[in-house]
Amino acid sequence: MSDQVLRMEDVTMQFGGVVAVNNLSLEVNRGEIVALIGPNGAGKTTAFNCITGVYEPTNGLVYYEGNLIVANHPSGKMKNAYQGMNSEKYLSIKPIDPTPDHITKLGIARTFQNIRLWKSMTVFENVLTAKHMRAKQNVFTATFRLNAAEERRMREETLALLEEQNLLQFKDDLATSLPYGLQRRLEIARALATEPKLLLLDEPAAGMNPQETEELGQFIVQIKNKYDLTIFMIEHHMDLVMRFSDRIYVIDFGRLIATGTPSEVQANPKVIEAYLGVAEDE
Repeated sequence: MSDQVLRMEDVTMQFGGVVAVNNLSLEVNRGEIVALIGPNGAGKTTAFNCITGVYEPTNGLVYYEGNLIVANHPSGKMKNAYQGMNSEKYLSIKPIDPTPDHITKLGIARTFQNIRLWKSMTVFENVLTAKHMRAKQNVFTATFRLNAAEERRMREETLALLEEQNLLQFKDDLATSLPYGLQRRLEIARALATEPKLLLLDEPAAGMNPQETEELGQFIVQIKNKYDLTIFMIEHHMDLVMRFSDRIYVIDFGRLIATGTPSEVQANPKVIEAYLGVAEDE
């Protein structure tokens, strides 16, 4: 089996006349922690949305474990409006536009830049609902109430997951009543409940102080090892990125400008320019 878990090939996402992601190609290998970084508005979350079925990319391909899961090319009015590259490269490929639930069933889970917990549900219910993604039941077993053992299994596994994440004491609290840092952890626990192989984290350390960020980094490594995960994350906290990432991709204005190990990226002049700018000649 190939070590490549995720591959994006020439992915472009254009909204009207705005190209948010421009011909992005990258790969994430099994067992890695890979970071996607860039200034605000660089197109990072849009790239995640193209992977997870939230957006249908205007052009390009996405592979998961060697299988093509997303594909598109400019069509209709976009044929003339398209401003990206490789406009005719994928015309022979039938578009593939999976929904987010289909992507999750494949083994890809994600968290969001803005926490998206189910507000009217408890901590326990948030995770249990995610557990149903892998439920071994059907219309027949539900109709004749034959799901008792399966429901018991999911409830027990939900409680075990909450205990592991130090959230068990909050199981009956509304999810949105938790402190911010615990809501972040709950969102990760909910993603783990879908039994992913690839976990996408969108700014998991947002709003955290340095100590919380360090603890989060250790936590990410722990769950990667325990659940045999591959992790692809967007993050602005450079201490977290540089300390815990195996490799880094850097994008600016939707384009890939650098890739490499943390030390290579940290010393890259294009990355320094993108983040700090350059002084104009006097």
